[in-house]
Amino acid sequence: MTSVLGVDGCKGGWVGAQVGPAGISWHIFATAEQVLAHGADALAMDIPIGLAEHGVRRCDVEARRRPHVRASSVFAAPIRAVLGARSYAEARACSEAVDGRSLSAQCYGIVPKIAEVDAGLRAQPGRDVLEVHPEVSFACLAGRPLARKKSAAGALARMQLLVGALGALPEDVPAQAGLDDALDALVCAWTASRWLRGQAEVLGGELDATGQVMRIVI
Repeated sequence: MTSVLGVDGCKGGWVGAQVGPAGISWHIFATAEQVLAHGADALAMDIPIGLAEHGVRRCDVEARRRPHVRASSVFAAPIRAVLGARSYAEARACSEAVDGRSLSAQCYGIVPKIAEVDAGLRAQPGRDVLEVHPEVSFACLAGRPLARKKSAAGALARMQLLVGALGALPEDVPAQAGLDDALDALVCAWTASRWLRGQAEVLGGELDATGQVMRIVI
């Protein structure tokens, strides 16, 4: 029997939703290294994997054009040069100098986690980890537009979709994880299960300069 692990960033690390024969179990990881060491037949993460040297990744452009996806919910991954920045001001200056475009505060907020996963994957050449954009996967699962995730209607709609796709959701969510973190980890797990069944869609697919694939899996 197979199991899949969906992972999203949370306070102090990462939250994982593992779906297997016994149902759904929650995990907290302090580091990306621990995530990558955890056993599962497919691992899907809500984090950009594979970074362009300049320009916007094709998978980000295609994700914005997906049916029922609000384009504003999909922001472009940073260019690789930004990973070395020590402040938001430095990251913006770097992005503008190399690529002619600035960097949003939202994007800069996840740069440390992007760098953490990037380093972990470069230390394990050939390791296949799926990049998932939760809002794109939720739109696919719903087949219709959804209210914003942080609204009551949006959160409830996503929970109902996940119950239909994965079964009963366990309530013992780790305290470090917010509601949106837990929902995103679960839809990452759903996407990983689609991947194992050969039903997943792939946006993009080019390799970056380090050999990592730039794709978003749905």
